Amino acid sequence: MENQDLLEALDFINPGSLTYEEWTMVGMGLKQAGFPVTSWEQWSARDGGRYHRGECARKWGSFRGNANPVTENSIFKLARDHGWAGPAGYALDWNDVIDAPAGRSDGVVVDPHWLDVQELAIPAEWDPADQLVRYLQALFEPEEHVAYVTESYLRDGRPAPTKGCWDRTAGQLIEELRHYGDIHKVVGDCDAAAGAWICFNPVNGGRSNDNVTDYRYALVECDNLELEKQQAIIRQLELPCAALVYSGGKSLHAIVRVNAPDYAEYRKRVDYLYTVCQKNGLTLDQANRNPSRLSRMPGIVRGGQKQYLLGTNLGKSCWEEWRDWVEASTDDLPDTENLADDWGDLPPLADSLIDGVLRQGHKMLLAGPSKAGKSFALIELCICIAEGKPWLGRFGCTQGKVLYINLELDRPSCLHRFKDVYAALGYAPDNVGRIDVWNLRGASVPMDKLAPRLIRRAAKKGYIAVVLDPIYKVITGDENSADQMAKFCNQFDLVCRELGCAVIYCHHHSKGAQGGKRSMDRASGSGVFARDPDAMLDMTELTPTDAIRDQLKNKAACAACTALLDARGHADSYSQDDACSRTRMLAIAKEQLGLADLRALDADIAARQKRAAGMTAWRIEGTLREFARFDPVNLWFDYPVHKLDSGLLEDLQPESSYQTLGARGAAKRWGNKEKVTKDKSAELHNAFEACTMDGKVTIYTMAEYMNLRPATVKKRLKADGGFWLDDEVVGIKEPGSSG
Repeated sequence: MENQDLLEALDFINPGSLTYEEWTMVGMGLKQAGFPVTSWEQWSARDGGRYHRGECARKWGSFRGNANPVTENSIFKLARDHGWAGPAGYALDWNDVIDAPAGRSDGVVVDPHWLDVQELAIPAEWDPADQLVRYLQALFEPEEHVAYVTESYLRDGRPAPTKGCWDRTAGQLIEELRHYGDIHKVVGDCDAAAGAWICFNPVNGGRSNDNVTDYRYALVECDNLELEKQQAIIRQLELPCAALVYSGGKSLHAIVRVNAPDYAEYRKRVDYLYTVCQKNGLTLDQANRNPSRLSRMPGIVRGGQKQYLLGTNLGKSCWEEWRDWVEASTDDLPDTENLADDWGDLPPLADSLIDGVLRQGHKMLLAGPSKAGKSFALIELCICIAEGKPWLGRFGCTQGKVLYINLELDRPSCLHRFKDVYAALGYAPDNVGRIDVWNLRGASVPMDKLAPRLIRRAAKKGYIAVVLDPIYKVITGDENSADQMAKFCNQFDLVCRELGCAVIYCHHHSKGAQGGKRSMDRASGSGVFARDPDAMLDMTELTPTDAIRDQLKNKAACAACTALLDARGHADSYSQDDACSRTRMLAIAKEQLGLADLRALDADIAARQKRAAGMTAWRIEGTLREFARFDPVNLWFDYPVHKLDSGLLEDLQPESSYQTLGARGAAKRWGNKEKVTKDKSAELHNAFEACTMDGKVTIYTMAEYMNLRPATVKKRLKADGGFWLDDEVVGIKEPGSSG
């Protein structure tokens, strides 16, 4: 950005509203950008209450820079946080954080580019006494006491109000103003350079917070924006103003109705008010929050300028109406639709991205335990989308451009992994240019910060899928909190909506055996993980039997023999049936090959069998929102890719409980019967708690969850003793209950 843009941003920031650390950061940013110390001093002097001559110069000398210096970007961000919209044509820096471009869920109501800016309506001729009368009538009941100040003194070279007086009611002041027609005969003379002040809340016996009798109004004041723009924002924000006063200086004073019942609620409402104003371009003086704060008294001339009442009863009628309007304007929710309007012409469904699994623009979660090869499976998916090949040998993929966000591997490992998977799949990298990789290891940020940055970088790139691997690196909040995880998952919706692409991510399983759970309940943390995506694919490990392992060894030996025989020109020496028998193939090899080849064959067979012994078996099950559930898919993870099983794994079941392990396996795993009983009881309680999410718990819902027959579940419930049964309904007994 140009230096003029930086000065414009700096001018928008009120130094009085900053913390000490933020003030120091501005100085560092100015020095790094090549500005002189005088620019920091001139800006800091706007906060007369905290500015001390010479302090900027002393601090300036201590700014010596470091490996990661504060730059002008910090000033730009601070200005935008205070409502600055940026200069025309402003291009965001790569490291800038932007708000989500869709909707206004962040509380923004005012578009700074479409302000209805009008001049302040301050006439040359006016009636000062009438100005104050109208102000008092708008803010006070006749019997309420009003505090005001007309005398001042110099503090740090600037006029400051004295304690003032509060001896008369609003009714008395109005009566005297109408009688005399001269404001100064009623409230007294004031310094023409200083003006006069008035407390906008009623008081009794003093001018402190303790003397406020009704927490009715709050002051909104911004002094770093053109007066006309201040007025436009205040009016467009529909602030429930009892009065709007020109201060005679750089700001307007909006006296806003908050109508709080007590001081605690007053603070909450003022916090809300100031937050909304801040987000909509009004950078407010934070020192004005107190209910006993003084505002400018209308009808007084200050420094040759009128402290003028611009209007009363502006905007919404009360606090509740205004707050409801703000929240309705910023909730970013779509309008309701009548089904009859589209019944005859329904919008088309999104095209399929993964056949029978996921549509374009939707979300998919791949869940599984450690060492399941989830990252490899996602890399395989990226390659299959880029090349238009079926994923896992089973699911056809639409060809297109894909972004892989690597959050876990260092850059060289990630790039090598892609090349290794390409080679293992046997695909030529004809369309490798369709794959973009964003390496964020060590630089990842929470998902609510990553989403807008991702949207900015990926816009107009034409991705049909974005893959995040893994999401634990970007999770915000407690993964066991449904509320926090719902907000986290909403970020994926934002990316889908803004980029028009699918978002695919992976997550890990909870601890313990998973076979006895429904596939959608195996992912770690809140059930939101399973219920939020449009497609959830879950991987569970299978334990191959010794017979299956022997078959793998047989296949490995046969593959080694056929490969060498083919390479030596003896492909016609064996039949298709021969190629399935290790014994037959070894015999044929001995007949056709020489001693050196046989030695090489032995080494190849040993290597292939060792590789086969290291293969792990997996089953993928799907919980789908847009498609019918597919039959479980059995796979072998043969590093670095997953290969479709030929039928060896079809009858295997994942480990889940004592019954599926068998007595011998359970004894080995759990140790003794007493521990087995405890684990069975825990399994029942876990199943009961999980099924309560669906409402009333029955034997049948628990049986479905535990993958057991209803009769078995009923028997176990009775044996446990901690549950009651009413026909088929299940409940937990109260402590100390016998039935």
